[in-house]
Amino acid sequence: MIRNDVLDLLPVRHAVPELLAALEGRGTAVLHAPPGTGKTTLVPLALAGLTGDGPERRVLVAEPRRMAVRAAAGRMAWLLGEDVGGTVGFAVRGERRAGPATRVEVVTTGLLLQRLQRDPELAGVDVVLLDECHERHLDADTALAFLVDVRAALRPELGVVAASATSDAEAWARLLTSQEGGGPAPVVRSEGEGHGFTVVHAPPPAGIRPAHGTWVDPALLRHVAATVREALARHEGDVLCFLPGTGEIARTAGLLDGVDAEVLPLHGRAPAAVQDAVLRGAGPGGRRRVVLSTSVAESSLTVPGVRVVVDAGLAREPRMDHARGLGSLATVPVSAAAATQRAGRSGREARGTVYRCWSEAEESGRARFPAPEIRIADLTGFALRAACWGDPAAEGLALLDAPPAGALAAARSVLASIGAVDGAGTATGRGVRMARLGVHPRLGRALLDGAAEVGARRAAEVVALLSEEPPREYGDDLAAAWREARRGGDAYGARWRAEVRRLERAAAAEAEGGAGEGRGAGDDAVAGVVTALAFPERVARAREQGGHLMVSGSGARLAEGSGLRSAPWLAVAVADRTARDATARVRLAAVVDEAVARRAAGHLFRSGEEVRWEDGDVVARSVERLGAVELTVRPLGAGADPALVREALLDGLRREGTGLLRWGREAVELRERLAFLHGAVGGAWPDVAEEALVERAEEWLEPELSRAARRADLGRIDAGEALRRLLPWASGEAGRLDELAPERIEVPSGSRIRVTYGEGRPVLAVKLQEMFGLAETPRVAGVPVLVHLLSPAGRPAAVTADLASFWRDGYRAVRAELRGRYPKHPWPEDPSVAVPTRHTSARLRREG
Repeated sequence: MIRNDVLDLLPVRHAVPELLAALEGRGTAVLHAPPGTGKTTLVPLALAGLTGDGPERRVLVAEPRRMAVRAAAGRMAWLLGEDVGGTVGFAVRGERRAGPATRVEVVTTGLLLQRLQRDPELAGVDVVLLDECHERHLDADTALAFLVDVRAALRPELGVVAASATSDAEAWARLLTSQEGGGPAPVVRSEGEGHGFTVVHAPPPAGIRPAHGTWVDPALLRHVAATVREALARHEGDVLCFLPGTGEIARTAGLLDGVDAEVLPLHGRAPAAVQDAVLRGAGPGGRRRVVLSTSVAESSLTVPGVRVVVDAGLAREPRMDHARGLGSLATVPVSAAAATQRAGRSGREARGTVYRCWSEAEESGRARFPAPEIRIADLTGFALRAACWGDPAAEGLALLDAPPAGALAAARSVLASIGAVDGAGTATGRGVRMARLGVHPRLGRALLDGAAEVGARRAAEVVALLSEEPPREYGDDLAAAWREARRGGDAYGARWRAEVRRLERAAAAEAEGGAGEGRGAGDDAVAGVVTALAFPERVARAREQGGHLMVSGSGARLAEGSGLRSAPWLAVAVADRTARDATARVRLAAVVDEAVARRAAGHLFRSGEEVRWEDGDVVARSVERLGAVELTVRPLGAGADPALVREALLDGLRREGTGLLRWGREAVELRERLAFLHGAVGGAWPDVAEEALVERAEEWLEPELSRAARRADLGRIDAGEALRRLLPWASGEAGRLDELAPERIEVPSGSRIRVTYGEGRPVLAVKLQEMFGLAETPRVAGVPVLVHLLSPAGRPAAVTADLASFWRDGYRAVRAELRGRYPKHPWPEDPSVAVPTRHTSARLRREG
């Protein structure tokens, strides 16, 4: 019996007629329904004709999470007065409860993608409802793009509805352009946001350190726990507390020990019984509950009894280091849209209260929406789906955000290395089989190739471990975790066994040429082989200084006390590297030997001469390497390739500069003269700044450079002789070097004084008496010389670039200061007409 009394209370019911009319007239629609309005439960029933008087349809509902799939199917079946598997069914990876009578089937978006790639027409389906599009999961974005193509090319009659709880509906409407009427799809808005809620800002005390990686300041968790206690004391009903991850849930649960409430975790890995208990509501005793949840409870789920939400204000987002093939999770401030979603959980059944553990001033600094996963995540799976869809570059897909070019290129490189795509990026037959396995392409490669080597069952068991990381308490040794999963009676063990059965069937269906048995290999060897096949770039060898080096070039470190620390070779299954870490942290790995490493990462094997500048000199070796890992090294003597030696020497010059050459005084002075002419005259006079000389090293250091073999040979090159090769000989200007930038200038006394050019302009240091009678300042290449006038003892007395002005205004002060100190030297009243001299007054009189 349909529970119309409950359905009539759902605010979205008022929008249903408009939605049905839009779908009938245009074939597509976007439904904007705020949290708590009933879009996930009432709308699919209405689309299927199970409520009201609409036509009968078969509806496929796609949810982003397995928990939401089960919850939505259970809720709809309850509203119809039935059990799941009848009129309403569901399917998740490895489990399906649906039959011939099923009119509404709820699936994960990942499963919808698999169905689309097996059967693009979605035979037997009339309408697809993509729920929670605003969360911007990559699978949902991809599924919508594929559905747009299906409507355009195969089934224009297929109805598509995109449901969003936030206000970005117009963007989805532009993607869902109607084939019937043209233009954007209609946007249908549902009024009402449940019973509403009151926001209370509860910022933590000062000094909380920002989260990084998956680390969250324990002081923030203490504040969150205190806020939960305050909420229990001040308000009635259950408390739903949002935290970024399972680790924070466990720690906060410990901090809530002793509260007068049942503390329950809610996350994707929680046992099904715990998930069901949370979603059923309080038991017969009516004891209050505190539900500690990750973002799984933001949407699609109603947690009965909740009147208060405590929001820690953090969310986890994936990050991908494409250069190293390492993924990680980043803890970031929750977006404004997600915070609104979370707050709405408090007002589903009555007016609620939300405690936000940040200040009101911080509201404006939060991102408006969550970061689209396509911008930040690993795109290998997406790239394979796009290739199998016939659009390897994803240029024709209706996506809100185009995939970043670098990330897509990295993904396609991975696919090429495992044989999933050809040189043009087109999916190979092997790639199509991988795509049908329902796992990441790397794991698809491990399953297919591993089945041929160690048997389908054992390959499936290891791949099942790799597809969902085992609990941390299983340890970091993959083989040991495998044995624990076989024994385990926990929730993870149950999910693992179900996934093994699915993968074994899939491997058998997609196998080429039969499966191997691998009877002679133990668990440790099998775990290593399959892991290395999945992640060849993460094969790692132990380093003498500790830790391991992956063939990708990343360092890897194991936890203190890990039994894997002494392993010569590892295949790393799970590792992450935050922006602050120099090396990757290994979470899960298997022991391998060098033969397995060579086989799995064979595409990275290289051998040959390596000549490079290292530790201040040329190092020449014959090397066999697997990516960044050196397997064998043999020093090369004089037989190294001269071209490689020359390039290494040039690299040394680029790194350490021209100081590697022999710079005598004449060479330094020549460089200074040339630098002056380059700035003052320009034209063909060369730039001899360090960067320019290094850039043109091949021009002015030959033939000595090609004869050199090591650092010491560079030190024997006369830099002055080499510099002269840069002079403008072709134009004839080189012959004017001494004219334009002379080494010496003759002064009035007859002395020839050296000019220095090291300060960017010509400088003449000369005794004051030798310049008597000279009114005009000497010039070099048209530039006035900076005259350093010296005392008779050669000490600085004055500096001028205008001798006439100095004789007129500055000389008197110098004369007054120095005449008494140097009485034997001439100090005339008017130096502009005095006789210049190098000598004392007495000698000057004798000579006169």
